[in-house]
Amino acid sequence: MISIKKIKKYYNWGGRFLTNPFHTETNRINEIEVLKEPFRYDIINFLLNTLKRETNYLEIGVRNPSDNFNKINAISKYSVDPGIEFKENPVDFVMTSDVFFEKLINGEILNQEIRFDIIFIDGLHLADQVERDITNALKFIKEDGFIVMHDCNPPTEWHARESYTYDLSPARQYWNGTTWKAFTKTRLNQEVTSACIDTDWGIGVITKQPVFNNLKHNLNPYFEFFILDQNRKELLNLMSIDEFKLHFS
Repeated sequence: MISIKKIKKYYNWGGRFLTNPFHTETNRINEIEVLKEPFRYDIINFLLNTLKRETNYLEIGVRNPSDNFNKINAISKYSVDPGIEFKENPVDFVMTSDVFFEKLINGEILNQEIRFDIIFIDGLHLADQVERDITNALKFIKEDGFIVMHDCNPPTEWHARESYTYDLSPARQYWNGTTWKAFTKTRLNQEVTSACIDTDWGIGVITKQPVFNNLKHNLNPYFEFFILDQNRKELLNLMSIDEFKLHFS
């Protein structure tokens, strides 16, 4: 039987979480971030509309299709997800992105010659996996197409943690992982240009066209969060949606 002394101890510890500035400030940031618009599907549809043709769309990491996939206005749409987080998983290819791209390269699914107007990456939010997804996606987007990514601008280090399952994090259930590291590293690739829109946890856009800029120097060689936090504008090419749309006017 738990003693009154232990109950008071646990109560005091719980109070420390509720009043801890890391928790209170991060909760305030959560409330701001979830209200930001436009959402990822708005940006994807905007980019599809700029192409002014029948479009071909691929989504990596669907989870529940009603969140994003079903809202995309493309003529042809394909979806990939292993079904770990959403049991129904009504996608075209029930597999990991690594397996999907391997089969695509080997001609086992779709067509080796297929190219997509937009590939949306929202799978496992860990840098090594995201980097592989970007590398593979670059092989299969059209020359004027786009890679779009979710979770590129984590507002705090708690959102950028590596472990999704740590529920006591000040970020609570919100998790961007280390996607930002893969996006920032890709910005050093001089064969592409990129930008990150400051909405919906950071929507990264990568293209082979000279639409944006790239990162000339590595300002954060060890991918430390506090350096990202101090240099978001340059590291991510962070901009508002209005600034982003000006590149297409």
